[in-house]
Amino acid sequence: MRDNIILGCIADDFTGASDIASFLVNNGINTVLYNGIPESDLEVGEECQVIVIALKTRTDEKRKAVNESLAALKWLKGQGAVQLYIKYCSTFDSTKRGNIGPIVDAALEEFNVKYTILCPALPVNKRVVRDGKIYVDGIPLDESPMHEHPLTPMWDSKISILMREQSKYPVLDISADLYDYPEKVNKLICECSKSSEHFYLVPDYYEDKHAEAIVDLFGDLQILSGGSGLVSAMAKRFQEKYKIMPMQNSAWGTSGGAIILAGSCSKATLSQIKDYESRGGKIYRIYPNKLIDGTQTKIMINQFIMDNLDENILLYSSASAQELGKASETDRMESAKILETAIANAANDAVNAGITRIIVAGGETSGAVTKRLGYSGYKIGPSIAPGVPVMIPLENEKIRLVLKSGNFGQTDFFTRALKMTCEEIDQV
Repeated sequence: MRDNIILGCIADDFTGASDIASFLVNNGINTVLYNGIPESDLEVGEECQVIVIALKTRTDEKRKAVNESLAALKWLKGQGAVQLYIKYCSTFDSTKRGNIGPIVDAALEEFNVKYTILCPALPVNKRVVRDGKIYVDGIPLDESPMHEHPLTPMWDSKISILMREQSKYPVLDISADLYDYPEKVNKLICECSKSSEHFYLVPDYYEDKHAEAIVDLFGDLQILSGGSGLVSAMAKRFQEKYKIMPMQNSAWGTSGGAIILAGSCSKATLSQIKDYESRGGKIYRIYPNKLIDGTQTKIMINQFIMDNLDENILLYSSASAQELGKASETDRMESAKILETAIANAANDAVNAGITRIIVAGGETSGAVTKRLGYSGYKIGPSIAPGVPVMIPLENEKIRLVLKSGNFGQTDFFTRALKMTCEEIDQV
């Protein structure tokens, strides 16, 4: 058991894991990310203060998601983690069969913790919580473009209503008006404790200043849950409590070619693809129907990569909501699996051909790519956009990997990522 792990975190997909890890690193906390529970010890250094484990539980079958999450949390406790954090998307999980409720329920029960918070807000990316409702850029979640998400369409914005379908326990909203009156919050907690075996609190978080107030009230809980919006305030608390010294600067560029792989169908990723193409970038589109009927093959995709090793290239399977809307849910799920496999194979072919910079757009796509590449752990570096860091595999320190959630990043994100990972741009 290590004695310097102040926080152990699990995330429901890889981009979510790299998201929270990046916020920790940007706030001076030395963080290592593992792709799943490590099967063997990797050299992470005694300076490591936080361990993040990336799972793929957002869309997994419920029992499997719960079992994997509990196993990861127990492993982190076994490493000496003082606190545990369950990380999920800032747009929560609105499906009625969603896994957030079952996972956090099981964690509270397993570790005998009375309650925790549900805090998905990430104001820097315009995701906030007010009166228990999630808003995206000022629009209720279920009225935003997120309601068209192909895997987790958003049907409500009220967290307590979403949790009613997923969890066994009650949910209480905490208004920002109460942050200056901790005694009133404590009274509410005492009342809930008398009537419920376990319960949840949903704190308002629609202004940056709310993060410190929430951490002041709940930062010492054994289990916390939410997005990455609280991490900066938590890092400040860690620095004061554990007398943490600032991280040393490192070089984060590398030599070699780059490949961009986009599988997300989000509006942000579609605009990023368009921007890259408008700058003269070389692109190649992958079509699920062509892969199925054989008019597009793995050999053809690989040949495109081999023919363009001297250039930065973009391979994408992203499609607009209008295109997706023409297919049934079953067809969309089947297509998603086919495309994830194709893109993951393309990433592996690129690395085998000597490409060292891999930039991926889309949570599920990123999970497929990292699984195919097979790296177990990563050093976390500087961020290209909020929540999107440069990563170095512990097993191959020449590689630079950038994984972003579909909705993250500026319009010119791909161009920024290419520059940030280039050897000539060594910076933190």
